[in-house]
Amino acid sequence: MADGRGGWVYIISDRYRGAMYVGVTAHLAARIHQHRTGDGSDFCRRYGLHRLVWAEHGDTIEACIAHEKRLKRWRREWKFVLIERGNPDWRDLFDSVA
Repeated sequence: MADGRGGWVYIISDRYRGAMYVGVTAHLAARIHQHRTGDGSDFCRRYGLHRLVWAEHGDTIEACIAHEKRLKRWRREWKFVLIERGNPDWRDLFDSVA
């Protein structure tokens, strides 16, 4: 899906039901690599977030940005349900998604 169209909305975390970061990107693999090397965001670097626990591809980057903004307003518990619907153990999904 890295054909230059669309984008990704994703959530990374440090551990099961730990701190979470919701982000959006056109290139998921490159963005997660940035987070893991400390170049992604200050928040992720400060809290040691590196585990990709949820990601969803969207047809347009504009749709992804809108979805990211909605998710950022969600309660933590709602995000837990979203993540655990497809990843109940909060495994790192990077190898299977990116």
